[in-house]
Amino acid sequence: MKELSDQLRAIEATLFAAAEPISEAEIALHVGGGVDVRSTLAELAGHYAGRGINLVERGGRWHFQTAPDLRHLLRREREDARRLSRAAVETLAIIAYHEPVSRAEIEAIRGVQISRGTLDVLMEAGWVRPAGRREVPGRPLTYVTTAGFLAHFGLASRRDLPGLEDLKLAGLLDPIEAALERLELESDRQEH
Repeated sequence: MKELSDQLRAIEATLFAAAEPISEAEIALHVGGGVDVRSTLAELAGHYAGRGINLVERGGRWHFQTAPDLRHLLRREREDARRLSRAAVETLAIIAYHEPVSRAEIEAIRGVQISRGTLDVLMEAGWVRPAGRREVPGRPLTYVTTAGFLAHFGLASRRDLPGLEDLKLAGLLDPIEAALERLELESDRQEH
């Protein structure tokens, strides 16, 4: 087996010791100057590819995770699934695709008001966080997704969110399109 460099070993140790995913800048602070952190991370990720754990980047932060094909080995007998209401799922999708977005903008897109609890549930899950205030009258708070959102859904960045064509191919838009067609037919009947 090829001998690992001291730089690679230092970065590996830093990642294993980190309680949470860590950025390249934070890694550089731990291992000191003179280390090409980016290329060393790429080399380390290649070293772990195909093994029981993989080194992955999610939202600009690096961490080790169980290889996708072995996750089933670590699941508990009964998995506590986080149940989200339809309103929470819609709100999360709006935030992910339109961030930063205010509560009023979310409501305008959904067409209905959202309860305070909906955003609280998403923030408690660690998937959404406040991102500041808009510089408009009323200075509304805006919301964005977090690195926890990316990690939970296995996305490296928001660019990995499925597009409209992907959703259509997966059949996820069929029920929505069917409902819209029914509404259009009803509206046409009422006009005649």
